[in-house]
Amino acid sequence: MKLLLSDLRAKQVLYGEGGPPVSLIKVVLADGTLANALYRLQAWLARLGLAPLALIPHVVNKWLNGCVIGVKAQFGPGFVLIHPVGVVINSSVRGGRNVWLESSVVIGENRGGFPRLGDDIFVGSGAKIIGAVTVGDRARVGANAVVLHDVPAGHTALGIPARMRAPRA
Repeated sequence: MKLLLSDLRAKQVLYGEGGPPVSLIKVVLADGTLANALYRLQAWLARLGLAPLALIPHVVNKWLNGCVIGVKAQFGPGFVLIHPVGVVINSSVRGGRNVWLESSVVIGENRGGFPRLGDDIFVGSGAKIIGAVTVGDRARVGANAVVLHDVPAGHTALGIPARMRAPRA
């Protein structure tokens, strides 16, 4: 429950950027919140060693939200599915704090290697992060980018295949 509350607070921060504060009720009713809750439920059940039971919220998330997150995928507090439709995440993926994903993001394994995402990450709509890559803290992945190599901390990955853009000074 603590992780889900941190997810909701992070979404509240996201929705309040550049404007007046947003109520927690608005965040609870927003797109993606049910997908977040179902992910946290499946992760909790998997941590308890109830992986077969964790498949229930996994399947419900797929049916209701079009969102597939592997049962053993791990994300820290502040995980936000801004729009869950089309999101696909492999079970081996590990993410830090405040990972924010737009719609149709794919984060997947390739040849046994899987992505690791740091803290304070934003991934734009349609982006793909594939294989044994690390996305450093405070990095951004642009919409429709295809990340096949590491993204250094603070950099932005853009294009197909993704090229790195250094942070502005």
